[in-house]
Amino acid sequence: MSKLIDKDQWVWVIIQDPGGVEQFLGQQDAKKDEDFIPVFLEKEEAQQGLGFLVRKKGLKYEAQAIQFEDLSQRAGEYGFMLFVLNGAGEVLEKIKS
Repeated sequence: MSKLIDKDQWVWVIIQDPGGVEQFLGQQDAKKDEDFIPVFLEKEEAQQGLGFLVRKKGLKYEAQAIQFEDLSQRAGEYGFMLFVLNGAGEVLEKIKS
């Protein structure tokens, strides 16, 4: 679990292709071989942090809220960790789902 986030707390993630084939915007740290979903504590931080994330050209991206427990379960099903980031793209916490 997280030291920064309660399981029933709402957090912000970036959704790729909202209104289309929606999915969480995942990232990969190739050096450490870690696949993760960036998580933000505030909507404004998510919008700022989007500029630091790798994206596909031509797709739309949007910050959306999700309950942390739901996100953690979904991430775990697909082998993703959760990285809590601030608006500057700095990692505040790494969470294994």
